[in-house]
Amino acid sequence: MTRILPGVIAMATIVVASNILVQFLILDGLLTWGAFTYPLAFLVTDVMNRVYGPNAARKVVFSGLIVGIISSLIGSQIMLQGDGYQYPAVALRIAIGSATAFLIAQLLDIAVFDRLRAGSWWKAPLGSTLVGSTVDTAIFFSIAFAAVFNGFSTFAAEDVIWAQDAVPFLNGGPLVPLWVSLAVADWGVKLSIALLALVPFRIIVGRVMARSL
Repeated sequence: MTRILPGVIAMATIVVASNILVQFLILDGLLTWGAFTYPLAFLVTDVMNRVYGPNAARKVVFSGLIVGIISSLIGSQIMLQGDGYQYPAVALRIAIGSATAFLIAQLLDIAVFDRLRAGSWWKAPLGSTLVGSTVDTAIFFSIAFAAVFNGFSTFAAEDVIWAQDAVPFLNGGPLVPLWVSLAVADWGVKLSIALLALVPFRIIVGRVMARSL
């Protein structure tokens, strides 16, 4: 457990930071600052997978899941003030979507990484992160905001009904539900960071492997 402790700490830090930074909107509400920290979770998972293997990476993922659930529970008890009303910092559907997407996407990332492990050094981290990020975005935004899930809980749907309003796609295209624009913008950030993360992945793995020799 000691050898993966840095990965556990890094994952927990990213999850907590993302839960906080998601409250701060940018680009007319299309993104939050959390969109730039959360994708780093894939970097942590991939580094642990490359250095210590898939079992160690799964332990790091499950530690991140526990921290995420705790953060969501705390956030659900924090009430923010709207225009004449109060609302929870973390809505129920958002919490469920976040935990579900995180677990499935991270485990898929590990599986894809392991399949590509024998290829060029960049194929496994890039391929697994692209697949994991895409699945993460699709699952989270669908569960958290899509109208198709409204029937499961009227109360939970009311907290996210704002995301189903029809608005111009990415603030300039045809009318689509707001959550679709949010998902596409978030996905674009994830893909960009997947490419940029190859640099720290190479550096971190190289240094850790060198120290283990």
